[in-house]
Amino acid sequence: MMGNCCRKSAKCAHASSINSSEGVQPITWAVRMNIAIDVARGLSFLHSLDANVIYRDLKASNILLDSDFSARLSDFGLARDGPTGDNTHVSTRVVGTRGYAAPEYVATGHLSPKSDVYSFGVVLLELLSGRRAMDDERAGSVEETLVDWAKPFISDSRRVLRIMDTRLGGQYSKKAAQAAAELALQCFHTDPKYRPLMIDVLATMERIHPKYTLRTQQHKLDDHGVKHLNHHPHT
Repeated sequence: MMGNCCRKSAKCAHASSINSSEGVQPITWAVRMNIAIDVARGLSFLHSLDANVIYRDLKASNILLDSDFSARLSDFGLARDGPTGDNTHVSTRVVGTRGYAAPEYVATGHLSPKSDVYSFGVVLLELLSGRRAMDDERAGSVEETLVDWAKPFISDSRRVLRIMDTRLGGQYSKKAAQAAAELALQCFHTDPKYRPLMIDVLATMERIHPKYTLRTQQHKLDDHGVKHLNHHPHT
């Protein structure tokens, strides 16, 4: 299998570190968008394979950042082949991480590439807001998940920027931020058939942040923005 991964010899950090406020310099807007594009590119590639591979457990702690802040997907232990032919989903036992898992998957065990799209929307929302998908401060409240908290803001164009990470100090394109938030809202639509395909998510992200093209050339990533794994993932 192929996917974004971090070599053991490289110095890596989890993308979840962007949500830490403990003396850590906040990651810039450009870097956050590049991370989102790297992840979208990796998922889009997996979904394009003949096996229609579903990553299944996308979350910030499974995204590794190298010294250049290039993002790599790690831990393919829960990945599985997706539906084939006219099938829209595969049925499987529910695993994954609360706050990231698509609601239809949690409720029914129905897994599809659109399940990954939902999880990507959550990760994108984390990048925009600097908040965690699940937060102890929200536990037990109506707005328990980050998605529940953010939806009312993203759904209102006058309030959408209220979700943005204040540590960015306003150093980002307001137009791009609104477009990224709208994309996140589409990704975590409750009905999977209304979520975009990952290839379309990637195209939208590249329009939102076109400077990524220059970084791709500098870092000499391959056409898919992925690296070959040197070992087989656990199945």
